[in-house]
Order: sequence, then C-alpha cells, then structure tokens
Amino acid sequence: MALGRKKQQPLDPVAIAQAQRAREEQEVQAAFQKGVTALRDFIAPSSLEFSSTHFQLGTRYARTYYVYGYPRQLYTGWLSSMVNLDEVMDMSMYIYPVESQVVLENLKKKVTQLEAGIQIDGEHGRVRDPGKQAAILDAEEMRDKLQVGEERFFRFGLYFTIYGGSMEELEFVSHKVESMLGQQLVYSKPATSQQEQGLNSNVPQLVDQLQIRRNMSTGALSTSFPFTSADLTQDNGILYGINMHNSGLVIFDRFSLENGNSVVFAKSGAGKSFTVKLEALRSMMFGTEIFIIDPENEYQRMCEAVGGAYVRLSLNSATRINPFDLPKVIDVEESDNALRTNLITLHGLLRLMMGGAQAQMQGGGGVTMPALAPSEEADLDAALIGTYAKAGITNDPLTHTSQPPTISDLYDTLLHMGGTGPQLAQRLRKYTSGTFAGIFSQQSNINIDNPMVVFNLRDLEDELRPVAMYIVLNYIWNKTKSDIKKRLLIVDEAWQLMKYEDSANFLFSLAKRARKYNLGITTITQDVEDFMGSRMGRAIVANASMQFLLKQSSSAVDVLSDVFKLTSEEKKRLSQFPVGQGLFFAGQSHVHIQVIASPTETGLITTNPNQVQQINAAEQAGEFSQPQGTIDLSNRLYPGNV
Repeated sequence: MALGRKKQQPLDPVAIAQAQRAREEQEVQAAFQKGVTALRDFIAPSSLEFSSTHFQLGTRYARTYYVYGYPRQLYTGWLSSMVNLDEVMDMSMYIYPVESQVVLENLKKKVTQLEAGIQIDGEHGRVRDPGKQAAILDAEEMRDKLQVGEERFFRFGLYFTIYGGSMEELEFVSHKVESMLGQQLVYSKPATSQQEQGLNSNVPQLVDQLQIRRNMSTGALSTSFPFTSADLTQDNGILYGINMHNSGLVIFDRFSLENGNSVVFAKSGAGKSFTVKLEALRSMMFGTEIFIIDPENEYQRMCEAVGGAYVRLSLNSATRINPFDLPKVIDVEESDNALRTNLITLHGLLRLMMGGAQAQMQGGGGVTMPALAPSEEADLDAALIGTYAKAGITNDPLTHTSQPPTISDLYDTLLHMGGTGPQLAQRLRKYTSGTFAGIFSQQSNINIDNPMVVFNLRDLEDELRPVAMYIVLNYIWNKTKSDIKKRLLIVDEAWQLMKYEDSANFLFSLAKRARKYNLGITTITQDVEDFMGSRMGRAIVANASMQFLLKQSSSAVDVLSDVFKLTSEEKKRLSQFPVGQGLFFAGQSHVHIQVIASPTETGLITTNPNQVQQINAAEQAGEFSQPQGTIDLSNRLYPGNV
C-alpha cells in the first residue's frame, strides 16, 4: 500500500495570538522582576573588593582575623577588653558540642601516647619533659570531670572583623588588637586569601566557612562570655544618660559611694550646666533637696518650674544674709562647738572682706593682698568673741537662741577697742556704711525651707562675689547641720572661690564633712588648669567620688589625663566630644556617656541661646507653658513648701 504525504493543517489564528500574548506576558514579568529591589539591595554596600590580606567594603577597609592559639588557663572576662574597645568591630563565635564518649576515647588514647613517650624518654636517658607531665595531668583531670558529667566538651571558633577609614588606620587598629590579645597569650592571624570566607563567617547568617576551631571544656568556654561591656547601672538611683559602649542606661545613686560629692569639668558650651541641672531635676523626684549657687542666672527657669525659692542677691535687692547666724544644731557635741566653729568661719570671711585673703591660684587669678598680721588676728578674735558676748551669746548652747549680732556690731566693737581695732574697723567700714553696706550687715530675712533654693549672684560686683559665695555657703552649711536630710549643693563657677585661700579652704572643709550630714557637693568649673593648679582644688577632686569630664580645651586635656589616668584613646576623645557627651566616673568605674533629656526637661534647663529664644517666643505666643506636672510633683513631695 502506497503511503501518501500527510496534508498540513492550517494554523489557528487564535492559538497564534494566545501564544504571542503569553510570550509578551513572560517578557513583561521578567522585566518587572529585574526591577524589584530586594532587602539585600538596601543593605548591600556600593562595592565589595577582596584581596589576600583585606577587603574594601564601599569606602571602608576591613580585615578578618581568626583566633588559633590560647594559653593553658583562661581567666573570666578575658574577652572584655575586645568587647569594650573603642573601634568598629564585628565578632562571631561558633560553638559545636561534642559527644562526651568520643572525647573520653580520644583522651584515653592521648594519655596512653603521652605516658609511652615519657617511658621511652626514660629508657633512653633523656631529660624529663615537664610539658608532657602537665598534659597528662590536664587530660586525666578532664577525663574525671567528663565521666561524672561535671564538664562537657565543645569545638570553639572565634572570628572578628575590624574596620578603618584608610589602610593606615586599618593597620593601626590591627596592631592594637593583635597586641591586646597577645598580652593575654591569645594568638590571632588574618584570614590570608580567605577574606571573603571570613566576611561570610562574621555576617549574621550562621555560616562557618573558615572552620578554625579549638577544643574547649565548659569552664574554659564560659570565660569567653561576650556580654561584658563596661556597665554602670544600679537598681536605685537616677538616670544620668546612655552608655555609649553598649547603649545601656547609666542609672546611679551618688549617695551609695564613699561620699556624695562630684566635680564637673568642661569648657564653655560643652553642656556642664545642662548636665548638672538635669541631675538636680531628677534627684528632686526622689526627695532630695537642692541648693544652688548661681553666678550667671542659669537656673531661674528650672527653679520657678518646680516651685523653688529664687534668692537674688545684689546691692539693690531687699535680700539680707547675716554671716553671724548660728546653726540650730540638734547634736549635743556639735551644739557645744557651734559658736567656736562659726568664729573660725568668720575669721576666714573677714580676712576676705578686709583685704587679708591671699589669692592662691597659679598664675595669679587675682591681686595678692597682704595677710593680717598676728596682732590684727588676735584683736579680731577678741572683737568677735566680745561682739557675740554683747548679744548675750556664749559657748553655752542655751544662749544660741538669742538674736545674733551683725557686722555693724563688730564694727562698733573694733572701733572702740584698743590695739589695731580702729584700723581694722576702717577696713571693714565699706560693708557697714560704705559702698557694700546693707546686704551682709543686717539680720537675715530669707527662708530656705524649700525643696530647691537658688542663690543668684549675677548682679553682684566682681569684688563682692567671692564674699557672697562664702557667706551663702556658710548659711547653707548651717542649715544642713541643723536639719539633716538628703541634699545636693551645686556650686557653679567654683573657680571664683578657689582664687582665695580662705574660701578654697572653706569649700574643701565642706567637701570633707558633707557626708556626715547626708550632703553631696557638686563643684562645677570651666577653668580646669587654674582649679587643678590649686592645692585645695586637687584636694576637692580627690574627695569627690563622682566626676564628669565633658569636652575640654586642648590645654586642659593633659592636666586631666594625668589626674584621672586616662588611656590614650580617652585622652584623644576628650577634646573631640560633641555637646552632652563625656566620661562619667563613679568610684573605680567609668564609662563614655551621652546625657539625654526629654523635651520637657530640655525646655526647663537649656541655656542654648537659640533654644531659649524659641521657648521665649513660644511663651509670648501662648504656645508654651511651664509643665504643671513638675510643680505638682514638688507639692506632693514637699507639702506646704511652695
């Protein structure tokens, strides 16, 4: 049968059109998929280039290391120096559990080999190898612990990647890290020709492509616990800021230290007043009373917001403080010495007032004036005792409730006594009937029974400021001794007191004795060189258990570095800190801190001219008001004191 050619069927136009549409849809879908941006496209660097010893990630240079050698014994926290290093670093740990039975069999073989080796050495007369003996002891100890389940066995891999902005910086960081580990007999190497595998092993995708591992028991592995960042957090206390090492909170109670004193050093505009005001505001929430000596009118807004007492001292104001006031001391021992203690304080004050104080800051800081002669000191002492006696006040504590005398009474006593009294009276006259009359020569008319009291000295003449600060400090000290509560005393621009020996000695005396009366003294200054150049200034720093070092001028960095034993990295950063960042010391610990305030707190305490101008404009427009909640809080803590 003959086969004929099959007749070709005509193509269906509909099928052709459908196939064409399907192809077009596939092409469109493929084009769409090419344009879809995946998550990895967002996080991927702009470029990635590998070489044998390092790789370049965008504009950053990087190098991956692996740890291959460890000492015979590891101490707990040996990795903390790496974790707390102020460098950009990625670190990965790979831990593989191993069956104990497998390890026991391997240890048994190892012990047999070591003992055989020692026996062969003995037969050949070789010197005993102490390394083999130590290895046998370690292996036997490990076998015993594995057998009873006290230990387990693991394979441990440690890799880290360091970064730098340039090859020079990368080499510098590499040397620093290698030296840091080498000092602990921990040996590391760059992943030569395996930088890509090293990067893959360090990124968080759980892929160990280097596979450089070391056998470790549970005890040895536990020493590598990575979460050992420098920390300063307590269960009680106030929030000081954010720990820049680990983004943790720095919560601390300064009264839990040996004493509650602190010093704050910073250049102008670095945020020292902001930091101290924030601490004061938050301390009030825990019932702490606040005293502030304010030379520049920086604390008024905060004081008014919490219902505090704002005491403005000037020659034109009606405020009066009598330095002859005696404290109402409850302690029997203190009450017996109350008059004598106040006489000693008055001696220093009067030397300051009569030109007998000696400027004692390095480089001058003020005019050096002649000290009182011994005969003048003796006459002044007799005049003070006589002035109190005329007012009916003696060493008997029962007489201390009488109205105290004033400087005007002392002037009359000096004027009518023999010896050098009349000459001393003439030197004192400007405070009784001269230019400075009134402010300190009359009975006190202020009441500081308030949770926050601010003494403003801005409008006082420069010559009168040290005298006013001395008198205010004494007034606060008398209040502290008569009614013991948890209090903070903030002395801003303390360098004005440190210029004179008597006022510096008085401030140091308060710093030494404050703890007994539950008082913490905060000393603030921007003239670091002059403050630390003073013998009393250094003593005040030594008696402060807490210190804040914010941004410093270049000349002050060397001084503070020597005093606080800063590392080279801390010293370098101290002059480069942004506003609000610094070093926070508490006892033997210190951290890099960022001081952060809420918008409400910032509105109350900022002294930034631009922010203050915006707040004032908002107040005038009726868009900003003082937070009433803060005032209500003060009322609840201190009923009847607003």
